[in-house]
Amino acid sequence: MEYDKLEIETSFRDGETIPIRYTGYGKNISPEFKIKNLSSKAKSLVIILEDLSHPIKNFTHWIAWNIKAETIIPEDVGSMENVIQGIAYGFHKYVGAKPPKFQRHNYKYTVYSLDNTLELSSNCMKKKLLKTIEGHILQKGTIIGNFKR
Repeated sequence: MEYDKLEIETSFRDGETIPIRYTGYGKNISPEFKIKNLSSKAKSLVIILEDLSHPIKNFTHWIAWNIKAETIIPEDVGSMENVIQGIAYGFHKYVGAKPPKFQRHNYKYTVYSLDNTLELSSNCMKKKLLKTIEGHILQKGTIIGNFKR
């Protein structure tokens, strides 16, 4: 399905290396995202982080929702009140890039703007989250970064 493009920026450009502070080898916190063209109709934001190089296709590292619809998503947003982190990688928290040593993996951050907030259990996983946001997505943007230790 086609959505309006959400223009997002972070501390690395699309296709570049993710700074170590946002990885499992660093502080393991989510990066700040700047949104250039957030719809005035947006009520909340969702972020999904996937490992595109993992043997399990699009392995999920993190899902978070009910992020305040503002032009800046703060660093370590998962620690903010009212932001819900579902189950990904077996945890209810951000789990940044941490490929096996000497292997380069590609990681995709996807941000969605929604016309609502979500009433989901924190035990929700990506598949249910994606099903729930169908019909509520206003915009979608992605940034792909890579990391190798």
